[in-house]
Amino acid sequence: MGKIQTINPATGEELKSYDTMSVEDAGKAVEACHEAFLEWRKTSFEDRAKHLKNIAQALRDNVDELSELMTRETGKLYKDGKTEIELCAAIFDYTAEQGPDALADEERTHGDGKRGIVTYQPIGVIYSVQPWNFPIYQPTRVLAANLMAGNACVLKHASICTGSALRFEELCLNAGLPKDLFKVVLIDHDTSDTLIEHDLVRGVTMTGSDKAGSHIGAKAAEHLKKSVLELGSNDAYLVLEDADIETAVKFSVMGRLFNNGETCVSAKRFIVTEKNYDAFVTAFVEQMEAIKMGDPMDDSTDLGPLSSQDQFEKVRDQVNESVDAGATVLAGGEVPDREGAYYPATVLGDVTPGMPAYDDEIFGPVASVIRAKDDRDAMRIANDSRYGLGGGIFCTDEDHAIQLAKEEFDTGMVRINSFGAADPNMPFGGVKNSGYGREHGGFGMKEFINAKAIFLPS
Repeated sequence: MGKIQTINPATGEELKSYDTMSVEDAGKAVEACHEAFLEWRKTSFEDRAKHLKNIAQALRDNVDELSELMTRETGKLYKDGKTEIELCAAIFDYTAEQGPDALADEERTHGDGKRGIVTYQPIGVIYSVQPWNFPIYQPTRVLAANLMAGNACVLKHASICTGSALRFEELCLNAGLPKDLFKVVLIDHDTSDTLIEHDLVRGVTMTGSDKAGSHIGAKAAEHLKKSVLELGSNDAYLVLEDADIETAVKFSVMGRLFNNGETCVSAKRFIVTEKNYDAFVTAFVEQMEAIKMGDPMDDSTDLGPLSSQDQFEKVRDQVNESVDAGATVLAGGEVPDREGAYYPATVLGDVTPGMPAYDDEIFGPVASVIRAKDDRDAMRIANDSRYGLGGGIFCTDEDHAIQLAKEEFDTGMVRINSFGAADPNMPFGGVKNSGYGREHGGFGMKEFINAKAIFLPS
């Protein structure tokens, strides 16, 4: 049996050690979850909704404790943790309120006007593999939707936020959720693959890198199981010819540094037309250099540490490799002489294809600025990516921005003159190497269900 050790990335302090499960114990967790599902599937939408509302209240009642725990395990700003918990509570509330109508039986006809029914039935245990950057939100968006649909959920969370995962499971139980309906398993990657193969696992959902997603999606497909994959991205934000520079800079800084830059749908590549390039870069660099890096528990801090020493080294190496290939450091880029996995707000210019700053996802506070000839060229560069999760457009002509967002931008989500991460009422997901399937907005409730057709004789 192996060990999981959680570490505070701001201080290097060892927090807690956990034993990993054997393959047999993980399998027993799936079996217990399936047994709980057999009862849960019989409950009414109204009863399920009450449980979701109770979980939402439990999250709000424990917001300070949960936020501090997430900060200690991952380095996220304490104030951002509180925002995350409120979003999670809102997702449970939204799902409870919208679920009964979204999943209600539909009356249809077949043949010569004969009666038909479409009913949305649960399928069983959903296996959820989630990352560390939003320790409560990531499992929430799977759990809320699938509990409402009548499914059960087994969670393999990232090891560095093991404490958050176990506390979330405990809160759900304390809020009255039936025992074993939501199970956290502490397992390694090989055991995870074994769970995907388990006969009682009926669907697999994962958030993470495209490399990991390719592996998990292939493993699920090998066993004829549906999967939903929300993978990484290097989202482009376009500063077009008629953009308001002040607005563009404000939301670009916010979009790049949100959650310490460790967000799949954060702004990463800033594609600026020739007309606005100098003005945008001057103002953007000035604001990025003014960012206060420090203790994530301090409300005056703008930027905390990266989630781990490994993550720090990856970001550092990606920047260095980009600079070696010709990128220019316009701000930051110097590792601070201090304890913890801190990396400064950094801006890279002269970014071109072949560099990590252009081709890959840098999961940290590093912005890539790319010069475009005009609006058309900016759109071309934005789509020149293997990813397609989100993106943004800064443009005072809103109709033009909407047209580009609808018809040209090859992503799952587009922000216009703003930045944000997720909303309970809007679908969340991407295309290309950013994955497939949708969560939120009612879509997630129907990803893992049996849309069953019932044909009546008259």
